[in-house]
Amino acid sequence: MKSMTALSTASLSEHGIRATVEIRSLNGRYLEIACRLPKHLSHKEIELRELISSVVQRGSVQVTVKTETDVPASLALSDERIEAYWTHLEKLRKKLKISQPLTLGDILHIPDVFISEDEAALERAEQEWKVVAKTVRAALTSLDTMRKNEGKELARDIRARLKAIEERLDRIEQRSMQRVPQERERLRARVAQLFESDEIDEQRLQLEILLLADKLDCSEEIVRLRSHLKFFGEALKSSEPVGRQMTFLLQEMHREVNTIGAKASDAEISQHVVFIKEELERIREQVQNIE
Repeated sequence: MKSMTALSTASLSEHGIRATVEIRSLNGRYLEIACRLPKHLSHKEIELRELISSVVQRGSVQVTVKTETDVPASLALSDERIEAYWTHLEKLRKKLKISQPLTLGDILHIPDVFISEDEAALERAEQEWKVVAKTVRAALTSLDTMRKNEGKELARDIRARLKAIEERLDRIEQRSMQRVPQERERLRARVAQLFESDEIDEQRLQLEILLLADKLDCSEEIVRLRSHLKFFGEALKSSEPVGRQMTFLLQEMHREVNTIGAKASDAEISQHVVFIKEELERIREQVQNIE
C-alpha cells in the first residue's frame, strides 16, 4: 500500500550536462501530472508523463526539471558524417588506384559534413533528455520508496483502529444479548398493563412485539460490518491501488453503524457506536492519502 504524499529530488551529471529533478506527490482522486520543463525540452512532455504514470497511478504530481550544460552552443561538424565519408572515399581511392592520399581538407569540401543550427540544437536536446530521463527514473525510485514507507505507517495506524472497532463491535453484540431478558420483562410489564383494562388492544400488542424484535436484532448489521472490516483488512495487504475500494467500504461501514445506533435505544450501545464513528472518521482521513 502506498501513500499519495511524498517528495523526492535527484541530480545527475553526465557528458557536461547536469539535470535536477524534483517530484511532489499529493493526494487526489485521479492522476494529474503538472510538468515544468526547460523550453527546449517541452516536446518531451509526453515522454515525461509516461515515465511518471509508469510508477504513480493516482494523485496530483508536480514535476520540475532543470538542466545546465557545458556543451558548446553550436557544433559545426558532424563526427559521424566525417567518419562515414572518409571510410567511403578511402575505399574508392583504393579501388580506383589513386596514389594521392586522402586529406581532411578533401572531406571539408563536402557541405553535408557541417551541422545546421537546427540540427545542432536538436542533437543537444536529445543528449540532455537522455540525462533528464535517467534523473527522472532515479527521482521516481526515491518517490516510490517514500510512498511505500508512508503507506506502511498508514496501514499500521489503520490496523490498530480496525482492531479497536472490532472490540467495540463485540461489546455491542454482548450488550444486545444482555438486553433480551431485560426487554422481555419490560414487554411483560406492558402486556400486564394492557390486560388490566377491559379490552386488549391486539394491534398495540403486536406492534410492541414487532418493535422489540426490531430493536434487539442488530445481528444482520453486525455481520455485514464484520464482513466489511475483513475486506478492509485484506485491502491493507494488497500491492495494488486500493484507495477507492477503501473509501467505498468506509461508506458501507458508516451505514451499518448508523443503523445499529438507530435501532438500539441503549446508552451503552450508543457510546460504542459513537466511538466506532470517530474511529471510522479518523480512518477516512488516512484513506484520503492512500493511492
